[in-house]
Amino acid sequence: MNSGQTVFAQIMDFFPKKQSATCVRRYNGERKVKDFSCRDQYLCMAFAQLTWRESLRDIEACLRAQRSKLYHMGFRSTVARNTLANANAVRDWRIYADFAQSLIRTARRLYRDEPFGVELDHTVYALDATTIDLCLSVFPWALFRRTKAAIKLHTLLDLRGNIPAFIRISDGTMHDVNVLDELIAEPGAFYVLDRAYVDFYRLHDLHVNQAFFVTRAKVNMAYRRRYSHPVDTATGLRSDQTIVLTTENSLRGYPEPLRRIRFYDEEKERAFVFLTNNFSLPALTITELYKCRWQVELFFKWIKQHLRIKKFFGTTENAVRTQIWIAISVYVLIAIIKKRLALPMSLYTILQVFSVTLFEKAPILQVLSEAGIAENEATENNQLFLFD
Repeated sequence: MNSGQTVFAQIMDFFPKKQSATCVRRYNGERKVKDFSCRDQYLCMAFAQLTWRESLRDIEACLRAQRSKLYHMGFRSTVARNTLANANAVRDWRIYADFAQSLIRTARRLYRDEPFGVELDHTVYALDATTIDLCLSVFPWALFRRTKAAIKLHTLLDLRGNIPAFIRISDGTMHDVNVLDELIAEPGAFYVLDRAYVDFYRLHDLHVNQAFFVTRAKVNMAYRRRYSHPVDTATGLRSDQTIVLTTENSLRGYPEPLRRIRFYDEEKERAFVFLTNNFSLPALTITELYKCRWQVELFFKWIKQHLRIKKFFGTTENAVRTQIWIAISVYVLIAIIKKRLALPMSLYTILQVFSVTLFEKAPILQVLSEAGIAENEATENNQLFLFD
């Protein structure tokens, strides 16, 4: 890595410039633009994510304080908060959504052999949504409740590497299950869902497209047992049954047999009932797959804690979507750097190191190796980190 470059410039070297230029042309992002390009806008917003800036004025002040280094960091225009605010408000957010998708494709190739806790050759996805609360008077377009505004971040997480394969941003009124209509099922893949996604018509669509699902059964589900398979109760399994649905509407939605597995968790002292259309995997593996769904909850927790997606620099829908997509792209970009440089430390540590070294002219590996020593010492003291 070139020691004459700032750390920020070295990070942005991992960003695919050709693909980003294609995205800008696709949506005419620089039509009638003279100075402040889409790349300059992205660099400003990525800097804000990496350093946890509080406002547009904060971004402007920090970058102008290092004015002599901006050209070497990739900036080609003067940074002004009004210019950045206008760009966030009017430039098509889909430019930055496509930026992120390009990075996601790269990251998924890098992490395709990454283990995730279950010995399985299939691709496994966890689907869930998180709500980001907003002020109704400031964000009136983000409908949720009568006195409250919010947006939802629907995410399909590839459990190999915790890379988001699909993201949909909606207002708070959209029910979680509706996002299944927008997914293109991948044959042979497993989709791990919670009970909010139990809609037998939509689950049958996954089955027809030769994908597998694992979810939890609702308490009032009516069914008839066809066959019971033997289980080892010492593992926590209580039953493994082949069933058919019995209510008219459910049977119309899902006319095929289902597999019902009952498992008792001694630690939590709770019984769980799982449904799946896969009849070949061991019952215990199905329960382990559902347990891995918790990784999508950790993903939401991580990005809310370490990226700027709860407080926004603009109030328009376009500005909010732009900021979220750039935040996602920064998360994926850090994951790509971690993999390509074979870094042993967590994403949390990498992000924290970058936040205080962006203006330094030193190789990335050097600044991270020094931090790696500190992390190892902290690990020996039993301090835990997310996404180790």
